[in-house]
Amino acid sequence: MQKNEAKARIEKLKTEINKYRYAYHVLDKSLISDAALDSLKKELFDLEQQFPEFITSDSPTQRIGGEPLKKFKKVQHEAPMLSFNDAFSEQDMHDWLKRNENFLGHELLSRLSATDSNPRNSTQFYCELKIDGLAIELVYENGIFVQGSTRGDGQIGEDITQNLKTVDAIPLTILESEEVEKNLKSLNLNPESYILNPSRLVVRGEVFMTKKEFDRINRENKKLGIKTFANPRNMAAGSVRQLNPKITSSRKMDSFQYDIVTDLAKKPGVILTHEEKHFLLKAFGFKTNPHNKAEKNLDGVFNFRNYWDHHREKLNYEIDGVVVLINDNITSETLGVVGKAPRGGIAYKFSPKEATTILENIKLQIGRTGTLTPVAILKPVSVGGITITHATLHNLDQIRRLDLKIGDTIIISRAGDVIPQITSVLKEFRTGKEKEFNMPKICPFDWSKVIQDKVAYRCSNSSCGARNSEALRHFVSKSAFDIRGLGPKIIDRFLDEGLISDAADIFEIKVGDILALERFGEKSAENLIREIETHKKIALPRFIYSLGILHVGEETAQLLAKQVIAKIKNQKSKIKIIEILKEFQNFSLEDLQKISDIGPAVSQSIFDWFRNKKNVELLTRLEKNGIQIKSDKRQATSDKLEGKTFVLTGSMETMSRDEAKEKIRNLGGEISESVSKQTTYVIAGTDPGSKFNKAQKLGVKILSEKEFLDLLK
Repeated sequence: MQKNEAKARIEKLKTEINKYRYAYHVLDKSLISDAALDSLKKELFDLEQQFPEFITSDSPTQRIGGEPLKKFKKVQHEAPMLSFNDAFSEQDMHDWLKRNENFLGHELLSRLSATDSNPRNSTQFYCELKIDGLAIELVYENGIFVQGSTRGDGQIGEDITQNLKTVDAIPLTILESEEVEKNLKSLNLNPESYILNPSRLVVRGEVFMTKKEFDRINRENKKLGIKTFANPRNMAAGSVRQLNPKITSSRKMDSFQYDIVTDLAKKPGVILTHEEKHFLLKAFGFKTNPHNKAEKNLDGVFNFRNYWDHHREKLNYEIDGVVVLINDNITSETLGVVGKAPRGGIAYKFSPKEATTILENIKLQIGRTGTLTPVAILKPVSVGGITITHATLHNLDQIRRLDLKIGDTIIISRAGDVIPQITSVLKEFRTGKEKEFNMPKICPFDWSKVIQDKVAYRCSNSSCGARNSEALRHFVSKSAFDIRGLGPKIIDRFLDEGLISDAADIFEIKVGDILALERFGEKSAENLIREIETHKKIALPRFIYSLGILHVGEETAQLLAKQVIAKIKNQKSKIKIIEILKEFQNFSLEDLQKISDIGPAVSQSIFDWFRNKKNVELLTRLEKNGIQIKSDKRQATSDKLEGKTFVLTGSMETMSRDEAKEKIRNLGGEISESVSKQTTYVIAGTDPGSKFNKAQKLGVKILSEKEFLDLLK
């Protein structure tokens, strides 16, 4: 992306995210899903990392939340209530760790492991379940709960003390010092290191709604014909922001605490880890999440996150990821804050079911029945844990219904094994450069007329789709690219689902595109992509044969490859496809007909193929997608058969026909597919065909398999 494009996109993202955040945090309204909003925020964050000169103080990445509601008393926080930047992948987490190490100037090894005998202090990270609720701050004076507030804008929140007093999980008084001391000992902590009866104690946590309570309230509201809530987070926010505490009390809320703002250490640096703060919270009588856990390294973090991604349904509350913190408090404080977020913490989100991305193009795919289906080509985006680059648009009616244009910012969703769908267009992101899509009047695959059949558009040539399928099967066949995992059924499935329309598309498929299809497992998808990747290098004769040029079989492809290699000067081991195209376009019809065994019909077919605009585009895309042509300029090991031409017919017992051909070429001989007076030998195996009879008529010498083997000695 160019700088001017990045600047414009950043400004647009900032405007729209601020609008969505205001509705979400202040008005308790969700204009788009949390996942889609997270996706926009992540895009903004990544762009600002790439172009830091465009970071401004009013960016959503530099702020914390919306303005506090005017109907509540404002509360000044003792220290800013920060929020976290998001990560969605293991790579994002590695990048976060690397940024921290670059800031510190050294690897993030545990500072404590070499100096502290407590095994708890050897852990690098502390992982907390990220509950989908509302962040709160609680203040206790002389052991009594005196004030509770929301995050607000991070500096100033809303006083919701009376409402929070109705939440049973929030203690109205902390435990007496004797009880605290007892609890600390049970947790293997030294009570003498801490202040056990602070005159003022400030802690932070989350208030939330359980799934069961969420369902109960929504059912009751529906019966009464009043507003239902979209999710537990919105219900929790609406409940604690009630002016009447009785309403809050009627909704059974829950709460976990996860941080202590007040310094409870008798000596500086006594509270060494974030995990220790959780032990202190528990000792003072606060409810903490029993599932939170310290981990020694990022592998442990990944295991923790992945476990809860697959087991979150067992919880009685909603979570949307895990919060990962640098466990060592001194290191965390050294890292400090950037914008709205502490460097030493990050929200490692679960794979979203919705995300935003850019519709980069709409291309047509033809099914086996000749139906033309528009397919969305997307800027790669992770949805439901897989990277998506394609989405089926079904027909022109759907494009018009969505008012979809090429270049639009769109929301794409995926639930379970459902193929990704474009659900809506964020029209406010339009710049005026977006393009309309229209169905062509001429089929782009065989140039026949396109006819409309209700909502479908079809090629008027009923065999067009079947021919395309056959061409793709030929392209991946054993004598061509030999992509063994891509059989006929899978090719037809990919065609019908819009993943491929021509041979070049095969090399653009991603694991996520396959996983999005029903009945495809992760292992089989990964194996197929690996198979495709490992077959990007191909010998020139095989490549020519794979193109499916009319009348060009394996032997003709060998002859053509030999001519091309001879014409390309100073050639190394690899040939660019564009060089091959150039050499074929330099051939005149007369030049082609001079090649042995290539007659007028074959010459015309080759001549026309390399001048067809669609075929030239295919070759260009194959090169762009990483196909490498091996010149295969191997010298024959002997000139024993030089000047001799062989034709093979029938089945051989001691070797395959391909092996026989290879042996002939290695000894300097030539292979032909047809028998003529110029043929030196016809090798006849069992059940020879018409070539045997023609050889007899022309008087060409016929060798048995044994005679052929003797000739090779």
